Amino acid sequence: MTKLKKDLEAMSKALNGLAQKVQKLQEQLGETKPTKKPKAKAVKAKAVKKTVVKKVAVKKAAPKKATPATAVDTVFAIIKKTKKGVGMAALMEKTGYNQKKIANLVFKLRKQGKIKTVAKGVYVKA
Repeated sequence: MTKLKKDLEAMSKALNGLAQKVQKLQEQLGETKPTKKPKAKAVKAKAVKKTVVKKVAVKKAAPKKATPATAVDTVFAIIKKTKKGVGMAALMEKTGYNQKKIANLVFKLRKQGKIKTVAKGVYVKA
């Protein structure tokens, strides 16, 4: 406890010494008062005139053709356009997909009931 008291007294002496040095420096600079921040002045709100906003008629853009988002939609769109049916080769040519992918997509569409098989490898809308 006594060591702690001695340490605190030494620190307070050091702080007092620093405070005196700061005061001397301020006197040399000509500032005897501590500097205060200027207070912000209150600004009075001015009356705002309301203006009438003219509404401009907005022309609606012509709806764009929706491109099929998924591979299933792409294949279904191609099959849906034909009356006689589309073969596997034609689907591969139009979509750029390989045979395995088209077979999987056709399988999904058949399970959903959207298409049916007319002949082997020929599909039409259900």
